[in-house]
Amino acid sequence: MQSTTERRNPNSTDIDLKSTAEIVQIFHEEDQKAIAAVAAESDAIAHAIDLCVAAFRDGGRLFYVGAGTSGRLGVLDASECPPTFSTPPEMVQGIIAGGDVALRRSVEGEEDKPERGAQVVRERQLTSQDVLVGIASSGRTPYVMGALKEAHAMGATTIFLCCVPPPAQLKEWGTHVIAPIVGPEIITGSTRLKAGTATKLVLNMLTTVSMIKLGKVYNNLMVDVNASNTKLVARSIRIVQAVTGVDAVAAEAALAQAGGRAKLAIVMLVKGLNPTDANALLEKHSGFLRQVLD
Repeated sequence: MQSTTERRNPNSTDIDLKSTAEIVQIFHEEDQKAIAAVAAESDAIAHAIDLCVAAFRDGGRLFYVGAGTSGRLGVLDASECPPTFSTPPEMVQGIIAGGDVALRRSVEGEEDKPERGAQVVRERQLTSQDVLVGIASSGRTPYVMGALKEAHAMGATTIFLCCVPPPAQLKEWGTHVIAPIVGPEIITGSTRLKAGTATKLVLNMLTTVSMIKLGKVYNNLMVDVNASNTKLVARSIRIVQAVTGVDAVAAEAALAQAGGRAKLAIVMLVKGLNPTDANALLEKHSGFLRQVLD
């Protein structure tokens, strides 16, 4: 049976004959369908987030595995966690069929090899503490299915993200499913479009909401930001100012004492503590700034 992602979209028939403005309008209409499809999976997404949070609290890791666009989106989301939330690189990892070279140049043949997916999971030495999210818009990428099956055999929690009705075999592996059904693409089979948009939306939530639940966000501020460049240093200063009410000079001085850690600088300023005592107070509350300040 032909996958819904491979069917022709009646809304984009004769798109090559339309004006630029008309084509843009078609994109807007189809993108709204992707957003609605993700919204329909809210309960499944929330459950998946809870699985990730439980794994992180138990010292586990989150792995994304995909091929092509799906793999690139997984690597992108994973790579954003360390600068945004100061997580160690191994905490969230993105794996793409064909390796890092596939991030820039298509290595399409690799996605047809389930044994390669299984191999990469064994190399990462997954355990029952870990979560693996297999990403396959079409719902059938052999590389991803091989990784999921192997991860299940190793005792890891498995989640499958697809944009079609999921295959029945996933039930055998106890796999949790997130399936935003986006429908046929504007350009037939080009899942970097609506399916890619839906995938990005879901991944945004999986990691960001998990980090919020782990105390890495206070109010709506990224208080665990890794101030590794000029932009992020300036952001850290603004964050410290926003929470404490001090001026920029005082915020910058506190950040220098805190080794660039905004959360630590905030505790130092609000509680009048030195870096060592402020850090101990944070650790006592498992890094939750709100608990410290309240």
